[in-house]
Amino acid sequence: MPQFAANLSMMYTEHAFLDRFQAAAADGFDAVEFLFPYDHPPGEIAARLADNGLKQVLFNAPPGDWIAGERGVASHAERRDEFRRGILEQALPYALALKCPRIHVMAGLMPAGIERPALRATYVANLAWAAREAAAVGLDLLIEPINKRDIPGYLLNRQDDAHEIVGEIDAPNLKVQMDLYHCQIVEGDVAMKLRKYLPTGRVGHLQVAGVPDRHEPDQGELNHPYLFDVIDELGYTGHIGCEYRPRAGTSAGLGWLRTQRQHGVKHP
Repeated sequence: MPQFAANLSMMYTEHAFLDRFQAAAADGFDAVEFLFPYDHPPGEIAARLADNGLKQVLFNAPPGDWIAGERGVASHAERRDEFRRGILEQALPYALALKCPRIHVMAGLMPAGIERPALRATYVANLAWAAREAAAVGLDLLIEPINKRDIPGYLLNRQDDAHEIVGEIDAPNLKVQMDLYHCQIVEGDVAMKLRKYLPTGRVGHLQVAGVPDRHEPDQGELNHPYLFDVIDELGYTGHIGCEYRPRAGTSAGLGWLRTQRQHGVKHP
């Protein structure tokens, strides 16, 4: 049965960040994800996880200056050393402290004056290096195609491009983070893409949100109950991250999850 992880960067924002763990557990979640942990000591977050019986299933490597609009530095050749420090000094130590098995590495924006092939070459080289470092401590790295409406100028947008990069590097611990929201906006045909890519074993994490407004997965273009059945049929055993912005209060908007439970989903 599908398992769902609360995204604490988008959900439960009515609470302070460290209080969101308890709120998610109270609603029956057994796992969480979020964008970044780096504003809090790892021990503090680990304690919140343990106190509430939660698993950390995903967070992002340092993205550069997020507040200034940066969305990753992995494709920027002049920032290779910064990228490597972020992996070695922040992402990997936090993942180990939080017992988090996977880290998402953001590709970055395409700067003016640099052609895509050059950015891609840097991205591939950095990912190959980072995958080796992560493998040495038993962790997976993920890359995620993101639509250009939410992040204009983002380097990686399509599922086939992401899988081509993963195949080119051919590291067992480098996988694709497949967000059905981004997939629908960029290319559609979501069910068939699930059928194509999940059996490869190279999808390391799934995420959902309603399209087009990125609210709960109970309105919009996608038939999520059907897609959850497809995911279940294909034998996916990982978590599905709920990376959406609640229309009102988070707990009040979990009717879609209660419906899934009523239809036989054993885990939130």
